[in-house]
Order: sequence, then C-alpha cells, then structure tokens
Amino acid sequence: MLSRDLLRSDSENVREKIAARGADADLVDRWVELDRNRRQLLGDLEELKRRRNEASKRIGELKRKGEDTEDLIAEVADLKGRVTGFEAEVAAVDGALEETALSFPNIAHESVPAGVDEEANRVERVVGEPRQFSFESKAHWDLGPELGILDFERGAKVAGARFTAYFGAGARLERALINFMLDLHTSQHGYREVQPPFIVNTDALIGTGQLPKFGDDLFKLEGHEYYLIPTAEVPVTNLHRQEILDEDELPVKYVAYTPCFRAEAGSYGRDVRGLIRQHQFNKVELVHLTTPETSYQALEELTASAERVLQLLELPYRVVCLSTGDMGFGAAKTYDLEVWLPGQNAYREISSCSNCEAFQARRAGLRYRPKDGGKPRFLHSLNGSALAAGRTLVAVLENYQCEDGSVLIPEVLRPYFGGLEKITAAS
Repeated sequence: MLSRDLLRSDSENVREKIAARGADADLVDRWVELDRNRRQLLGDLEELKRRRNEASKRIGELKRKGEDTEDLIAEVADLKGRVTGFEAEVAAVDGALEETALSFPNIAHESVPAGVDEEANRVERVVGEPRQFSFESKAHWDLGPELGILDFERGAKVAGARFTAYFGAGARLERALINFMLDLHTSQHGYREVQPPFIVNTDALIGTGQLPKFGDDLFKLEGHEYYLIPTAEVPVTNLHRQEILDEDELPVKYVAYTPCFRAEAGSYGRDVRGLIRQHQFNKVELVHLTTPETSYQALEELTASAERVLQLLELPYRVVCLSTGDMGFGAAKTYDLEVWLPGQNAYREISSCSNCEAFQARRAGLRYRPKDGGKPRFLHSLNGSALAAGRTLVAVLENYQCEDGSVLIPEVLRPYFGGLEKITAAS
C-alpha cells in the first residue's frame, strides 16, 4: 500500500510511476478526489457534532433555570440524525478509499529499468557456462519417466493436470534439496527456521498483496475464509502483523519450507509439460524484516544467499533485474535468478528476490520502534525463493544427465543420499 501522504502531496509523480507499472493511473485521480471528499465530510461532521454538543449543553442550562427546552431538544434530535448520516457517508468513502488504495502496485525503485515487459529486463551477471554435451541431451519430462522417478500420468490421475507423483530417488532428490537449502541458510546465512501454517486467512493475503487483485490465482477452501498458501512469503511475513518490534530486534531473518498452491490463472497453454508450472510445488523461502535504511543492502544479501545454493550445486545461472513492467505487484525492486536448462536450451526463472519496501508493512501493520525513542515507523519487508525445489530438481536432472540415461548426484547432495553418487532406473 502506498503512503497517503505521498498520494496527497505528489499525486502527479505517483500517477506517472503507477503508469510505468502498467496499472490504471486514473485510479490515482479517483483516490485524490475521494480523499478530498472525505476531508470535507469530516469537517462538516465535526461542525455538526460541535453544534449538537453546544445545544445539549444549553438544554442543561435552560432546565436548571426552569425554562422551555422543547425547540432545543428537537434541534439536538435533528443534529443527531444528521451526524449519523454523515458518519455513514464517511464510512462509505473510507471503504472506497481502501479499495482503491489496495489496487495500486508498488512504486519501482529508481534503479529499476523502465519497460513494459521482460524485454526491458537487465542482465546483471552470468555465473558459470552451460555444459556442452557429447550426446543429445534430454528434457526432464523424458529423463524422469525413463528413470521411473517422475510420473505425470499418475499425478494427473489422482488430482488432474499440472500435478506430478515422485517415486524413489525422485522423491528423495526433492527432499534432499529442501534439507540442503534449509541447512545452508540456517547454518551459514543466519536465518531462523520457521514452519508456518499452510493455510492462511484473508487478512494475511491482503497484507502481502495477493488479495484483492490476485484472487483468481488462489485455491480457496469452500465454505471458509481460508486459502491454501501460494508461497511461504504470505504466512511468514504476517507472523508479525500488527506488531511493533524494537529496532534492536532487526533484522528478522526467517527461512521456511512449505508446499505452495497456485491455480495458475492466465497461464493457459504455457509450460504444460513437466514440472515448471505446477499447481502444487515445494519451495524454500527467505523473508527479511528490516529498517528502510538497510533494506537495499538486505536485498543484495538475500539474493546472494539464493545464489549460493546454485553455486554449491554447480549450476550455471544468471541474475536479472526485472523492469517496471515485469515486476510483481508488491515489489519495488526484484532480481530473478535464472538457471540454465539444457533440455529447453534456455535460462528459466528459479528464484525471485524482492524488496517490497514499506508496501506490505502498511497493509499488514508491520512497524518498529526506533532506538532514539521516536514514533514507530513502518518496516521494509523482503522475500525470495532459495530455491523453488521442483525447478531445482529439474535443473539437476538436466544438467547432470549422462549418456546412459542416469543422472549424477551433485556432491553437496550426496550426504543426503547416504553417499550414493548416481540416480539410475533401479534407484
């Protein structure tokens, strides 16, 4: 959510910045007009209350003197009715203001490249070189079934399209990746592990920006105001909703493994094969809560933590700064990590690391009390995948495949396999 002070004092600049995000800039004009009406209504309401209070006081004085108060009593009754009417109008305008404010995307940081889509994204660095195979490499949707470790048909039989069943070494590989990531981030990167609920309420989704805009992409539980989580970012960021932390407690750094559930509305026909775009997938998520002065340093640190997973797995990747038109709704700046997938001969996203600045904090009431004893301030919140386990499994299968159809296990994962070095059809 954007600052009301900013919307009031610099609406033209906000209008321009929102248009750069591909949103309807006319909504800024609507908000400004609603805010102006609200302030006028509040002024009129306070005047009515003042007149009502004065008349009530006058009634008491007249009664003590034994004088007639009938006209004043009628006037007070009329004023009370008008106050009630104005309060209802203010409440209606407040609701419209809130609804409009929740529709605004975040404003991009000045370092973000301007552009309408991914074509304007900026490659920051490329790490590692794609492997050159002496044989024709395969995509994971062929490798997995041939090894008997991924079964797309049985996953679809149980749940439908975009669900997959893992068997044997496939299930063990995904579990190994999750445990490796959690161990790395907790032992070397200073994160505290948390296991949050996998179901959240409406307030949590509003707090991190999924609602009301992205309701169609969520799985809602019928008959309840509960949803399956689309990412651990939602429950973990909301753990401190409506709290005031002490500055000495910052930064708060959490890591969480969760399954994630997404309806993938609007992705019809995209990535229909394999594990890239599933309705259910596993992910290890990093969340930072920190001060405004340190949040961009925190973004670099969070991104480096995610990169370290790829480095230790020895997977080639690149870091891309997303453009204003390609960023997520709540982000002020986002780095995507894109891993090289030989089976698709392309870099594909495996992590998004974002600084949301105070956007989520205003929606969720995330604040901290400065050391100097000043008034509570809004935190800056950051989040990033470190990493999406299913896509990491895809990258391992495709980059570590052998000519005989087996797959080497990366060295850092072998302790999670009891020393096993290779996945074969018998695994």
